[in-house]
Parts: sequence; C-alpha cells; structure tokens
Amino acid sequence: MSAKCDPAPSKWAYKYQRLMLTPLFRLFLRVFLPFSLVFLAAGIWLSDEKHRDRLVMAVNDIRTSIETRPEFMVNVMAIDGASIGIAEDIRDIVPIDFPISSFDLELEHLQDQIAGLPAVASATVRIRPGGIMQVTVTERDPVILWRTRQGLDLVDENGFVVARAKTRQLHSGMPLMAGEGAETHVVEALTIYAAAGPLSRRMRGVVRMGERRWDVVLDRGQRIMLPETGAVQALERVIALSQAQDMLSRDLEVVDMRLANRPTIRIAPRAVEEWWRIRQIQVGKTKE
Repeated sequence: MSAKCDPAPSKWAYKYQRLMLTPLFRLFLRVFLPFSLVFLAAGIWLSDEKHRDRLVMAVNDIRTSIETRPEFMVNVMAIDGASIGIAEDIRDIVPIDFPISSFDLELEHLQDQIAGLPAVASATVRIRPGGIMQVTVTERDPVILWRTRQGLDLVDENGFVVARAKTRQLHSGMPLMAGEGAETHVVEALTIYAAAGPLSRRMRGVVRMGERRWDVVLDRGQRIMLPETGAVQALERVIALSQAQDMLSRDLEVVDMRLANRPTIRIAPRAVEEWWRIRQIQVGKTKE
C-alpha cells in the first residue's frame, strides 16, 4: 500500500510564504536588495581608475555636445541705452570671445560688473533668441559739476560721480559746486540754485563750507554766507534786500547770513579807503 502525499507545505516553504506576507520583507526584496546589488556592482566597476576616466570622458562628451548645440550658442552682444563711451567701457570690462555657449556665461556676474561702472545707474543682462546677449543700461544723468583738487567731475542728483569733465566750457549751462562733502548734498545745492532767481546770472557756484553749510559765490568776488539751516530762506532775504536797496550792486565783499537775527556785510577795502578819503575831505571843509 503506497504512502499518502502530504499536501501541507514543507517547513522552509511555509516560512518563505510567511515572510512574503510581511510588507517589510517584500519591500526589501523589491527595492533594497536590487539597489544594494546595483550599488555593489557599480562600486566594484568604479574601483578601477580606467573605468572612472572613461565615465568622466563620456559625461563630458555628452555635456559638450549639448552645450554647443546651435540653439545654446551666443554669437553677439547688443547694448541698448548706453552712449558710445559707456558702450566702449562695457565691452572693455566684458571681454567675451564670441561665439560662446550660454552655459559658460555667468549673467549675474556680468550684470554686477556693468552696474559697477560709475556712469551706470542700473543694468540687466539676458540671452535673447537668435544667440544675442542683450545688455540694457540706464545711465546716470549728471546734473551738476563738482570742482575738486583733481579737476571737474560730473555728478548726478544722488551724488554719484558719473565722469570727469574736461573743461568748464563744455558744460557752461550746468551749475557748479565745490567743497569737501558737497557730493552728498547735491539736492540742497540745486535747491539753492533754483532759489537764486535774479542772482542766477551772477552766480559762479556754491561752496560747501566745513561740510556743514553753503556759500554762494557771485561775480565781482562777492560771497553770500548761508546758515546751516534755512539756507534758502536766508538767500531769499538777501535777494529781497538787493532788489529793495541795490545792496549787491554796491562795493561789498561778503554778506554774512549765518546769524538770522544779525546779518552783517563786509565792505571791500577799496570802498573803505574811498569812504575815509571822502570823510576826511568833509571834516576838512567843516574846519574851514
């Protein structure tokens, strides 16, 4: 009589089936085990220096083939919003040999370099379709001349030195200022110029004194000393006095308005000498 076949699984088959019912074990078999085997094989393969060099060369070749595709190449640089001189300066500080891959361009660094030029207020750099590197520039607008020991500088309203002025005649219509720290008070200097009114034709410039206040310099060597605060109001008082009494048409050197309650004037030495001469003549006639 033959033995009956036991339908029950063997001991190892039973354990395997029980393990396969465990989610963590199935995750190990499907994910961690294949990954570990691949990682082990890759590690063994990359342990050979020749294999590593071949892999690096292959990656570089693929990268180069992508970066040098025509649609990624930049062939020319276009500059908008800049004058001829500023455009030349931009090309000098951005020495790029075209054509060049757009992947090799650091646009933020180039933008910072261009924006760092004294005459540039802002700049943007982007790549346009067609292989064009577009540089858009906003230049600083000089509004006043600043006389220093080194010469004449063109300054914008924010106090930035835009460029060096060759001669005063080339900018004869632009106001002039001088003095240490004047570039940080450009708006105040322009306000004084605007308030000069009838004196504007006689004004030669404004001078920052002690980095605290302004002097208005007129022709014929005359000077109006303004206070630290209320400079415009003090200048308007001088203009009113000059219009009412022709004060500035006389032989004066200085009108001191630093003390609002006690304005003073300084007469030119020749006028004092003339006054004394006339006074002595009058005294002599009185004695006779």
